[in-house]
This record gives sequence, C-alpha cells and structure tokens, in this order.
Amino acid sequence: MTDPATETADPKAVRRVAALRLVTGLAQGLLLFGLDHALKTKAWPATQPAVFAAIAAVVIFVPFVVLAGLSAMRWSRLAAWKLVAVLVVAGLAAYAVHSGQAEIRPRSVIPEGVAMLAIAALLFIGHHLVQPAEMERRPIARFTTYFDETWKHGVQLALSALFTGAFWLLLHLASALFSMIGIEAINKLIDQPWFAWPATAVMFAAAVQLTDVRAGLVRGVRSVSLTLLAWLLPLMVLIAAGFLATLPFKGLDLLWATKKAAALLLTAAAFLIVLTNAAYQDGTEPPPKVLAWAARIAGLLLAPITVLAAYAIWLRVNQYGLTPERVYGAACVIVAAGYALGYAVAALKPGAWMKPLEPTNIALAFVSVAVLLGLFTPVADPVRLSVNSQLARLEAGKVKPEAFDYDFLRFDAGKRGEAALATLARDENPVIAREAGAAAKRVARRPFQPDKADLKRLPVYPAGRSLPESFVTGEQDPWLSYCGRRPETCSAGLVDIDGDGVEEVLVSTSATILIFKFDKGWKRFGRAAPACGDAKFDDLMKTGRFGVAPAAPRQDLLVGGRRLLIDPENDGCQDVAQGGSTNPVAVP
Repeated sequence: MTDPATETADPKAVRRVAALRLVTGLAQGLLLFGLDHALKTKAWPATQPAVFAAIAAVVIFVPFVVLAGLSAMRWSRLAAWKLVAVLVVAGLAAYAVHSGQAEIRPRSVIPEGVAMLAIAALLFIGHHLVQPAEMERRPIARFTTYFDETWKHGVQLALSALFTGAFWLLLHLASALFSMIGIEAINKLIDQPWFAWPATAVMFAAAVQLTDVRAGLVRGVRSVSLTLLAWLLPLMVLIAAGFLATLPFKGLDLLWATKKAAALLLTAAAFLIVLTNAAYQDGTEPPPKVLAWAARIAGLLLAPITVLAAYAIWLRVNQYGLTPERVYGAACVIVAAGYALGYAVAALKPGAWMKPLEPTNIALAFVSVAVLLGLFTPVADPVRLSVNSQLARLEAGKVKPEAFDYDFLRFDAGKRGEAALATLARDENPVIAREAGAAAKRVARRPFQPDKADLKRLPVYPAGRSLPESFVTGEQDPWLSYCGRRPETCSAGLVDIDGDGVEEVLVSTSATILIFKFDKGWKRFGRAAPACGDAKFDDLMKTGRFGVAPAAPRQDLLVGGRRLLIDPENDGCQDVAQGGSTNPVAVP
C-alpha cells in the first residue's frame, strides 16, 4: 500500500519493500501457527485467556500496519506508530476478554466477540489518520489525501483477500486432481497447520505487494467501484424518503414491534453515508445533477432517521434497562448524529457543492476513534454499564426478582457479572438469593421464556375472543419463544378438538400450527400442518372458522375450510398403512 510514486520508485527500494513485506507475512504466519499449536496442546499462552487474546490480536492485526506503511511512511514514524498499535491492540484485546466482550474458543486462534471487529475498525481508521498526515508532514492532511489512501487501501484489502482465496482454491483443486490418481501428498500438505498458516499470511503479503506496484490499476478498480455505488444513492434516497413519508400514516407501533428498529435505522443511515461519499468522492469534480441532488437530499434524510434510531434505543432502555447491545447502539447513534448534523449543513450551505462534508468526515473519524476507545476500555465499558443498570432496576423494583435476567450476569457479563451474582446470592430477599445462587451454578442458559405482554398482543380468532388468562400467565412452552420474540408473525385460535368442553389453543408460527391443551396447566398436545406444507397459516387463521374432522384412527383439524393433519406429541411418525393421511383434503 503506497503513494502514487510507487510505480516509478527506485527498483532497489521496491525490491527491499517487497522482501520486508514477505518477511512480515512469514513471521505472522509462523506466529499464528505457534498460537494455534498452543491452543490445541493447552500450552502457554493459551492457559491465560487475556494474555492469549492480547498476543493473538497483535499478531492478526498489527502486521497490516507494517504492510500498509512500508512504502509510504518514514521508517522511524512507522516504527513509532507500530509500537502504539501494538500497545493499543494488546490492551484492548486483553481487557475485552477480562470484561466479557470477547472470549477464546478452543479451536479458534482469533478471539471471538464484537471487540475484535472494533479493534479492526479502530486500527483501520487510526492508520488512515496517521499515514496521510505523515505523507504530507502535517498534523491534519488534506481531505483528498485521506480519501485517496482510505479507499485505495480498502480496495487493496479486498483484492488481497480474493487473491489469497484463489490461491487456496487452486491448492484444493490440485489436491483433488492428484488424489484421483492416488497421490495424496498435496492433500496431506494443505491439511498441516505448519503449512497453512504461513502460506496464507505470505500469500496475503504478496498480494499487497503486487497491488502496490500497480497502484494505477487499484485506483481504476476503486473508481469503477465508487461510480457503481454512487448510482445506488438515488435508489437509497427514494427508499429512505418513502419510508419516512409513510410513517405518519402507519404509525410507529409496527416499527417498534420488530424489536430491531434501531439496528435497521442505523443500517439505513450507514448506507446513506457511504453512498453519499461514493457520489462526492474527493470533491474535485462535480457529479451529474441527479447524484448532486440525491446527495443533498440524503444529507437531510440522515437527521430524522438518526432521531428515530435514538428514540428506539431510548424506549428499550427505559423499558428494560441497558444491555451491551443497547450501549453499542447508543454509541452508533452518537457517531450518526455527528454525520447527520454535518451533512445537513453541507446540503443546505450555499457555495461549493457539499464542501462541509470534508471536515465532517475528518472530524467524525477522530470521534469514531474516541468512541471505540471508550467502549472497549473502562471509560464506557458496555458490560459495566449494563450490569449497573440491571442491578439498579432490580433494586428499584422496576423488575420483579423472579423475572430478572440472572443468566445475563452468568453468561454475558464476564467476571463483573459473576461478582454481581455472588452479591445477589447473599441478598436479604429470599427469591433473589435463590435465583442468583441457582444461576451461578448453571452451565447453560434456561430456555427462553416469552414476554407475557408480547403473547397478549397475538391476534386471536374468531374475532373478539381472547386467550385464556392462564395460558398467557402460566409457564410457557419453549416452542412459543418464536412468537415471544416476534409476536407480529403469529396468531392464535380457539377450538374444542377433543370434545371435552374445554377449548384448545391454536398458535400459528411460520411453519406449523401448535396445539395446546389444558391439563393441570397448558401443555403442548400436538401440531397441525398440511402434508404438502403449502398452507398460508395467517390467512387460514383470519377466517376464524375452526373445526374437527373425524378420520380414524386420528382426527384432522379444519381451519378456514382447509384440512390439516394433527400430529400428537410423540406420535408424529405414524405409518401410512395404519391410516395416516398423506395429502391435504379440500373441505367444502
């Protein structure tokens, strides 16, 4: 990854950079193999998760700083930046494991968790604040340099990943070809970690070098990619504007019912930001009028979308308190709000087209770095904030002791959650003490229990009926978890199937109709579905017409004039020869 002068650089310098990149790739591969071996043999540093995560994160991410900066930065500055990167990456990874935001899996060298994605994003943004400034020998570089280096490196990363993938496809093809004639040497070779890790890292480093010496080709691919993305901006503007225009007529209840409104709205905001930048590019050439107006409108649409996302998160926090996901969402809202403000000013300000977009992008890059550092350090640790929030709700009586999510403390909050459980286990309230003690001993989560309020929202047919109170408030069947999470996708019906004078409850999901019978509590009696699986359950339930069709040796359910096969619990594999029907029958 280099500046435009690379293609005409001194051949000796090019060869020296190429050698250093290949050596960097080889060293990275060997270190990854060592970590993989330590993990499999349970040797140090795998015996200390925080230390292992710190070393693994450094080995995985920091070499990219070297690969990117070798031909563009002075070596002393590159060494200093590399040292900073090592300290930051190692510290963030170790703290992520300690706080429960990442974990080490037995077969994965790469620590798992959102913290790893954050570290990658932080390093990418940070490098593209440092390298352009170093190239221009000034604290803040020109926007055109930031644009050129960031997008060019993004394309190089994508091309290098594709090149490495193609390398492995060819090796597997060679393995298959030689295996057909009885030669297994290649197959055995590519299965060896001592070969796989170094080969992958070296090929990636080679790909970076190959694309680096053809910077003009990379810029061409980038230009084509950005042009294609830019012409998606008018469509995205139409989608966003149509959505916002429809909301006053449909209301916000349907939006909140999805329970993922904030995520979808923030995703829409991200698309608007990326596509607007694709249209603007480095700002040196005005785009076609269609794109120019689309970019201005996009800048204005960001504000209401961001406000809706913020309101969605606030509603959930107000109802259920903080969780790590809601803290991450709030952080994204902060960044999105900065873009919304800056892009609105850019859209409305007269003069050079969207010029305020440039300082907005630069400023928000620094803000993003600060936000990421805050989230994955003790400053704004989402786990700490969430644990404190949930405990405060329990103490204030906003959540009943038996309904409190003890499993969050046990499985999602790391050592901080374990400490909180230990404190709750000594609480004066016997329910809290009992539930906390039981949660501390669990090795797996309890089955998901649907929210009673969500089940009350299920539409019930025939129209005007309601679910029995004992069904809604009693112990819930795990199969109802789908409807508990997405009540808008389910519906319920009431019908006496067995003729005992007590109506059974039908609950339609996306794939079947569940049947519940009352017998000292509501228990799953069976399920009903057409043999061909082609029923539209929601349409059938809305008819409100339910009945039973006797059919020895079993009964079938009639819903909206459609005959559905009832499979009783533990009797879903009846032999057809014994009377089971195999085809749906239309009933007049």
